[in-house]
Amino acid sequence: MIKDELQYEVSKEWVEKFNKTVAAMERDEEAKRKDFLKWDAGRGAIQCHLDQLHEEIAEYERLINCDKSEPIEIVVENLNKLPDALIKARIAAKMSEKELAEMLEIDEQQIKEHEAKNYRYASFIELLDISFALGVEFKMAVVQVDFEQIEELKESAKKWHEQRIKRASKVS
Repeated sequence: MIKDELQYEVSKEWVEKFNKTVAAMERDEEAKRKDFLKWDAGRGAIQCHLDQLHEEIAEYERLINCDKSEPIEIVVENLNKLPDALIKARIAAKMSEKELAEMLEIDEQQIKEHEAKNYRYASFIELLDISFALGVEFKMAVVQVDFEQIEELKESAKKWHEQRIKRASKVS
């Protein structure tokens, strides 16, 4: 995800470099003939990076060019993507990290750290405060409980605890 103007510019530079690389690969008929599978895999890998960069650039441009007179919709596929949504909301609001920090009456460095670490260490209250300051409203959330996954995790935890106990008894 592109989070600021510098990353945006660097991403555009990488698109240029990847495009030149792809063009050079396309012209290299000898490499295609010599080992097509290797050539195709290399070309595919570069194209994959290029496609991802195009998506990220398009999303960033959508955010920075959005009409602030209309609400913008940011889809959050799962709770792990909430940090991205908060950063996107700040970008769409054309608000700097400093402005957000001032609104919340906290240090700018704290917002910078939160965003750099994708809000990994932010408290739930901080997430709520930031969401409120950015005008983020959750329209609907559907929570799906995967009981099979819970049982798998229970089993893994049980095995891990048993192994820990065995190691502890060997040390004693």
